[in-house]
Amino acid sequence: MKDSISTATPQNTKILNAAVIVAALGYFVDIYDLLLFGIVRTDSLMDLGITGDAIRNQGEYLISMQMFGMLFGGILWGILGDKKGRISVLFGSILLYSVANIANGMVTTVDAYAFWRLIAGIGLAGELGAGITLVTESLPKEKRGYGTMIVATVGVSGAVVAYLVYQIFQDWRLCYYAGGVLGILLLFLRISISESGMFKKVQQSQEKKGDFLSLFTHKKRFFKYLQCILIGIPIWFLVGVLITFSPEFAKVLGVQGFETIAAGKAIAFCYTGLVFGDIASGLLSQWCKSRKKIMYGFLVFNCIMIFVFLNAFGISATTFYILCAIMGFSVGYWVLFVTIAAEQFGTNIRATVTTTVPNFVRGALPLIILIYSFFRDRMFNGDILLAGMIVGLLLFIIAAIALWKLKETFHTDLNYAENTNL
Repeated sequence: MKDSISTATPQNTKILNAAVIVAALGYFVDIYDLLLFGIVRTDSLMDLGITGDAIRNQGEYLISMQMFGMLFGGILWGILGDKKGRISVLFGSILLYSVANIANGMVTTVDAYAFWRLIAGIGLAGELGAGITLVTESLPKEKRGYGTMIVATVGVSGAVVAYLVYQIFQDWRLCYYAGGVLGILLLFLRISISESGMFKKVQQSQEKKGDFLSLFTHKKRFFKYLQCILIGIPIWFLVGVLITFSPEFAKVLGVQGFETIAAGKAIAFCYTGLVFGDIASGLLSQWCKSRKKIMYGFLVFNCIMIFVFLNAFGISATTFYILCAIMGFSVGYWVLFVTIAAEQFGTNIRATVTTTVPNFVRGALPLIILIYSFFRDRMFNGDILLAGMIVGLLLFIIAAIALWKLKETFHTDLNYAENTNL
């Protein structure tokens, strides 16, 4: 499975180096755009002449186009990252979603909106994987957890900024323009970073690079890849279902002033908590010298918080939003999730894995919603609370088993190539 390519260690010993800064800011703009649609969805569609139930239907259509783009882009950028380099992907993905953002601010029809959400999704798919891969390869193994923590923490704060920008300007087109301009400005920082030594070494080897199909042709490698995906699924159940549809849950729970609960505000509170969760999980994993132990702790906490959230009857709107923030904190193992994925595979397919895994987790949202809808409509006669608890528990069990099967990677030397001929 492994072929050593070098015994050299990364030369960049500073945690806050150029690679970490660019990757963090790139992911910031990534999350800004990813969550922006959910924040401006209703107002933007109404401005385009969509009313009534069509807002929900067209919104589902647009988010599906974005997610399809991310699934396709995840594979595309992952392969290119291993074949052409991590820096090339950072540049290409940032440029693509920046142009798409600006174009989104100019659309006058739903079809044009959908097309540019598709293009944006393709662009957004490359940023995180390329950034995390570059950071893990550029720092010594005892420091790379700090580097990925910075990337994830700065990145997820983009959701909070997206909400604040919209609240300040109340103009959905301006919000998209802002995201596009931020991305283009970020491109100028790209010139300050270079490829990791590990990537340069593997380029000189005879191993196949960016072989996406190799993840499915070897049983052990495939299951390791699948496990990396499954440990992240609970995150997007919480964000994509419980938080996104928080107004509906608030109504059923009898939250005081439930009619004032806004999904955009719930998302902002959730991601505020996620910022602190990423910091906590990153620091704890470094202090405990273990990724798995800390992730288990967060998975258990997340499962508990889902049950607390879905049984919070009659609470105030303020308390409800605080719960959203604590829920966000409970999925703050996102930084560990992407780090573990990067640490499981060799340099010649690392970018492919690290780029596709989080995008497959994001892209699994329609399947998660389908499972949730099955329990809600077919098993529990429309009971959204019971359905949420059962699905949350089910996904926790799946993620816990998947994590148990993965090896601890804290001390793993990443300077090797994967033998994809097996």
